[in-house]
This record gives sequence, structure tokens and C-alpha cells, in this order.
Amino acid sequence: MAPINDRLAGRYVDVHAHFTPPSTEEERLRVWQAMLGKGIYFPEPHEWSLERTLAYMDASGTAMQMLSNIPGRLAGLRASNDYGASIVAEHPSRFGLLAALPTDDPSAAVDEAIRAREELDADGFTVTTKYNGIHLGDDSLTPLWEMLDHWGAAVFVHPDARLPPTLDHPAPLYEVAFDTARTVFDMIFRKTIKRHPNITFVIAHCGGAYPALTGRLRLLGNEPWVPHGVTAQEIDEQTSSLYVDTAATAFTHSLLPAMATVGAGHIVYGSDWGAPCTTESSAESNRTSLLQCGALSLEEEGGVRARALDLFPRAARRLADAEPLSEEFVG
Repeated sequence: MAPINDRLAGRYVDVHAHFTPPSTEEERLRVWQAMLGKGIYFPEPHEWSLERTLAYMDASGTAMQMLSNIPGRLAGLRASNDYGASIVAEHPSRFGLLAALPTDDPSAAVDEAIRAREELDADGFTVTTKYNGIHLGDDSLTPLWEMLDHWGAAVFVHPDARLPPTLDHPAPLYEVAFDTARTVFDMIFRKTIKRHPNITFVIAHCGGAYPALTGRLRLLGNEPWVPHGVTAQEIDEQTSSLYVDTAATAFTHSLLPAMATVGAGHIVYGSDWGAPCTTESSAESNRTSLLQCGALSLEEEGGVRARALDLFPRAARRLADAEPLSEEFVG
């Protein structure tokens, strides 16, 4: 039997897909009003739909989505992980779970990681660049990183979408890219990535702004006026070990800096499906650009489509067990 990546025959494994647990109309209205207060003018409250998600996956040729959601409080985060696990249990060959970790509380994060691994069969983990004020490079998180490093875990890093507007522009428009870069560079300076080489970090949105700024960091990062500087070699070693996804960034403007920084072999497919700012139209425009923008060769683009399976072996096994693939999808 051919390897699972070959049998996918052009279909996608999406590392960047969101979900939200069921909620009341009143709860959705409160969330919507909070977004309006931050200058994010979505036309209506957002409600995630399993049926709509499966329909889009079939239409776009998406074999599997790795689901993630990171509520801002521990109780909601745990409940969300439970719900995500139930979706995977119901559709094991269509979804994987990236369990959210509350990285403002290292002890709680360790406990939730263990629970997600042992009780929920999570495929990997997801974290926010800055969760309730705590960045991922904070020294208090060392016990968590050490445990995930021992497991050889994959960790999806998403920016903090709860930021206030900048210059009257909603944070998801571009501020999230700088939030991502700040956190990645802080982790580089603190040697978080270097000290935990067995963790596979996947950075959302083609790495945000960090690939385009890596050259500047290489030039200036070890100057005498920079506290706790890092050499160009240390920067290269850490940045090149990262993976990035294509969510809302499958364009030459984002892909070329990412390729120069991590290489085409460390780019994975992401759609940002399930986020309030993503529609069928925008997701399809992004996916089409991946095929047509010319930044990747045909072979490189083919690798991007299913590379996530290399990072999440449990999900790959479930997908491999779903036979025959050609009858499961209609896209």
C-alpha cells in the first residue's frame, strides 16, 4: 500500500483550523459586542458549525483539520478541549485535536497537557503567544517545555487575537503578525527553542512578521548594546527549526521570507477556517493563491499540502485507517 501522503493525491491536511463549543445566542451576542468594542466589525455573531465545516472540507479537498481553540480562562479552556476531543471521537479520520494549554499558570498547563494526552488522546497542543499577559518565553514555563520536549510534542503557536485595536485598525488585520514576531524573538533570546529541540513549534500565519525581520535580528542581535545577545548562528539554528503555516498568508509576500528563513520543507498548510474573520471566499482565495502565486514549485506545493501528517503521527494513523480515501471525500 502506498504511503498515506501519496494516497492523499492532492488533498490537504489543515494544521490551522478553529472550532468553538456550543453556546447560547446570548453568549454569542456578548462575544460579538466585545469584538465590536475592539473595532472588529463582524456583521453578525459567530457560530461554528460542524456541518458547514465538513461541507467546506469536502468542497476544498481537505482531508483533515487539526482543530484548536484557546478560551481565556481555565474552566472554559478545559471544557473546550473536552468538546474538541468529542468531535475527533465522532469523526476520527476528519479531525485532530490540538489541546489548548493555559500558559499563564505553568502548573495548570502541565496538568492540562497530561490530561489531554492521557484522557483526551490529543494529537498535539496549542498555545497563545501571550496568554493573560504571560509570553511563551517566560522562564516560569520551563517545566512545561521540558515535559513537552520529553514527549517530542508538536505545539501550534497562535497570536493573541484579543489585543485592542492599533491606530483604529482591528488587531487580526496585522497586529497579530507583530505579536507573533515579538514572542518568537523573545523565545530565541531566552533560548527557549534551543533548550527544547524535541518540541516541534508550528507558528501561525507564515510566522507573522518574524521571517521578514530575521535578517535584521541576525545583523543586530549580538551587538554590545543588546542585553543577552544571540549570534547569527544561534538565530539561524532556532528559526530554521520552526514550522510555519499558510493561513491567510499563501502569497509571495509572506511565503518568500518564510522560505528564506525555515525552508519550503518546513511550511505546512493552514486555512484559518473557523475563525470569525475567515469565510469560504477568503479561505478559497488563500488556497488558490498557494497553487498559483509561483513562490513554490509544484513539488514544494505538494509537500505543503500533507506535511502536517509528519508532525502528528496519531492523526496520520487514523487517516491511514480510513479506507478508501477516494470514496470518503467528494471535493
